[in-house]
Amino acid sequence: MSDIIEDEKFVELNYKVVDDKTGDVLITVDYPLGYVHGVNDVMSEDVTKHLYGKKVGDVIEVPIDTTLLYGERDESLVFTDAIENVPEEYREIGMTITMENEKGEPKSFIVTRFDDKTLTVDGNNPLCGRDVTFVLEVLSIREATDEEIDLGGAVDADPDLNEILERAE
Repeated sequence: MSDIIEDEKFVELNYKVVDDKTGDVLITVDYPLGYVHGVNDVMSEDVTKHLYGKKVGDVIEVPIDTTLLYGERDESLVFTDAIENVPEEYREIGMTITMENEKGEPKSFIVTRFDDKTLTVDGNNPLCGRDVTFVLEVLSIREATDEEIDLGGAVDADPDLNEILERAE
């Protein structure tokens, strides 16, 4: 009999985030995400409740309200500047730039567009304001050890970067 997902089971899964409007895959996580179900809050409760009772090989789709996760989109976090004011190393779509406010608090901005004259950065989460669905595939389920339950995840989680990069090719 195969295991099913329930509290204190160690679960590994892959997931991707799909834009409901365009069908584009916005995020893909191919390296298995391991966690102890009901103990680790690595995923929102809205997602984990859909995993209860699932077994290896199951694929589920969970619509996510990004407003609940990230708040309303804030257009005051979008800035455009003259390209000559921006160092060349930041002139790349998707580049993350960390800036500080007047209180010294860091905030990450992502370069969303640039041309010969301007560069635009956005401080909103990239999923903010989108309708998205998490598509999760259950890869493995087993009893969690006491130590994994205490930690909420794998004890020796030390992925091999070269192995991850080889899978991505």
